[in-house]
Amino acid sequence: MLAKRIIPCLDVHEGRVVKGVRFLDLRQMGDPVQLGLYYEDVGADELVYLDISASVEGRRTFLAAVERIAARLRIPFTVGGGVSTVEDIRRLLEAGADKVSLNTAALQRPSLLEEAASIFGRQCIVLAIDAQAEGQTYRVYSHSGRKPTPWEVVAWGQEGERRGAGEILLTAIGRDGTREGYDLQLTHQVCQAVSVPVIASGGAGTREHFLQVLVEGGADAALAAGLFHEGLLTPQQVKAYLHAQGVPVRLESPTLWS
Repeated sequence: MLAKRIIPCLDVHEGRVVKGVRFLDLRQMGDPVQLGLYYEDVGADELVYLDISASVEGRRTFLAAVERIAARLRIPFTVGGGVSTVEDIRRLLEAGADKVSLNTAALQRPSLLEEAASIFGRQCIVLAIDAQAEGQTYRVYSHSGRKPTPWEVVAWGQEGERRGAGEILLTAIGRDGTREGYDLQLTHQVCQAVSVPVIASGGAGTREHFLQVLVEGGADAALAAGLFHEGLLTPQQVKAYLHAQGVPVRLESPTLWS
């Protein structure tokens, strides 16, 4: 069995990592390179950087940040946020990103996934899906979880895989920031329906939540943000716990972890 991955997520605004609520009341958390190196040192398997800058100048600053990150970071990292064209993807990969995440642009033009996969390889293309519960099913939302789409989540995940996505980043909108645990039903439904790796996002609050989503939910990786940024847990502490529960994870110095 492949090792399960633990992935911190960092929002970047005008070249700095920030923390806020729906992009409002942003507080600076630090430099994306230094924070990336910190997470690398404390056991992160990968990182996800999301560009939340709206201006053209902000985009240029983000590209410069990606170049600085790639020059120092040894672990893989994905970048996303506002990616809408093949040229956007090219710039980010040339700047040093390992993978690029697509969300709203793929919903608006699904053929973008095919174009990107054919040019860069599907291993570079991550389909980000924001999901909201509707009874026993889930609706896909676009525009940072603000607009409902006609797509049901499982159907869109299968369509995204068919069109070339090599991985799915699945966020439960209703759980995001709650620390009440990942949406296991959502995660299980998508993991059963696709053959590409699924990263679960939204709701991490305890070590046990990671165990649940990786084992019961079937996710290949678990992503978290605030929990890590505020120092409540580190990736290495989560992985040490998972290892003790028999979950395969990458451990470099497990005897040093607590």
